Amino acid sequence: MIIRLEDTTSAAVASRLVTVREEGGVVALGRVLTLIVLAHGPEKVEEAIEVTNAASREHPSRVIVVNTRPPAGADGLDAEIRVGGDAGASEVVVLHPRGAAAVDQDTLVTPLLLPDTPIVAFWFGRTPHRPAAEPVGRMAQRRITDIISGITDDPATSREARLSLALLGANYSPGDTDLSWARITLWRSLIAALLEIEDSPLESIDVEGAQDRPSMHLLAGWITSRVGVPVRFHDSGGIHITRVDLTFASGRVRISRPLDSAAATISRAGRPDQRMNLPPRTTTDCLMEELRRLDADEVYADALQHAVAAL
Repeated sequence: MIIRLEDTTSAAVASRLVTVREEGGVVALGRVLTLIVLAHGPEKVEEAIEVTNAASREHPSRVIVVNTRPPAGADGLDAEIRVGGDAGASEVVVLHPRGAAAVDQDTLVTPLLLPDTPIVAFWFGRTPHRPAAEPVGRMAQRRITDIISGITDDPATSREARLSLALLGANYSPGDTDLSWARITLWRSLIAALLEIEDSPLESIDVEGAQDRPSMHLLAGWITSRVGVPVRFHDSGGIHITRVDLTFASGRVRISRPLDSAAATISRAGRPDQRMNLPPRTTTDCLMEELRRLDADEVYADALQHAVAAL
């Protein structure tokens, strides 16, 4: 069910949400957090709702989606309340502020916050250079960005993605993270397992993938922060990491995953190849993972600093 409210206020939206809950039997019990999504434009608003609806199966939340690219017009606020089948396991409030109403985002969302629940901020479509200093970022325990949600086919956005990663590193605050980190969770797990079972010293690592994607740089930063060996980049022309070569004193171990595959092949000289499940992760998968923790991710912080130092 979608209820549209025009020329309204946040307080009126909150009051209407209570009425909808009472009349329709929708309850707030079990809501584990308030997720504030700052979506850049109407298209990103709908994409973000689709992602958060899927993520709500694991993390029932009150989701407040703010359109940060408001339409032209006089000062004011239009809103939507989505419950039931249009909201997954959450309650979704969509805010379209205009003019001065779009300036103070923290004031805009405050009447809609669930009491006594953690607040998570999620930027989708545009990455702030300092999330913890943003109006909503200051009230959130956890701040999630997604650099690649703003990447297009324009080469300029690729350069902007690398700049965004550098600025996130320079302005990092405990509680920050980017979904590019969760996109390499399976790669990190596999590499860590291989490093654990090899006895000979690791000499170097080669990573092949898209050099405009933050995940590739974060993977290299994580490797450097953990084992301190040099990492060489190779551009694959695709959008995912496709190969990691671990060169030990005893020989090379190659992990390769074609762009159109959900499985990786592990190759060692003198041994039969192994096949491992290694599917590319969706935005929903990554968001669900990041919502599982509300404390600072120190491993991410170390990887980010090493990634930025190598840019």
